Amino acid sequence: MDDLLDPIRFWHWWILGLALAGIEIVAPGTYLLWLGIAAGLTGALLLVAPGVPWQWQVLVFAALSVGSVLAWRAYQRRHPTASADSTLNRRGEQYVGRVFALEEAIVNGRGTIRVDDSRWLAAGPDLPVGARVRVVGVAGAILKVEPAGT
Repeated sequence: MDDLLDPIRFWHWWILGLALAGIEIVAPGTYLLWLGIAAGLTGALLLVAPGVPWQWQVLVFAALSVGSVLAWRAYQRRHPTASADSTLNRRGEQYVGRVFALEEAIVNGRGTIRVDDSRWLAAGPDLPVGARVRVVGVAGAILKVEPAGT
């Protein structure tokens, strides 16, 4: 096996890096990109120091792979990607700040409001049917409301 792996050259790692980056283009996710970068860096190391045994090359590749993935995840945690619609999976949050009329009176802190073509549970102070309320928050599927000023 040593005879088979001894002739590994820098360009082998670069081809592996390009292949992994190419697969990343086709497949979803971002992990193969970082493995491809690690392979490219391993090839660059081998270009500078061509006598590195294959065992050390694999070890360097593994360390760079883990390090690059962890570094990317840490960067993403500090700099989250901004979304065009940050309320996409939190539908109720898009109603915060809007004013609606009560469809059913709020009694003992619970009532309903009609929002476009759907009914939502509303929580807030007791108010009569038809009262105008402003949505101030969301708790699951319940819109938290308060009386709307005129």
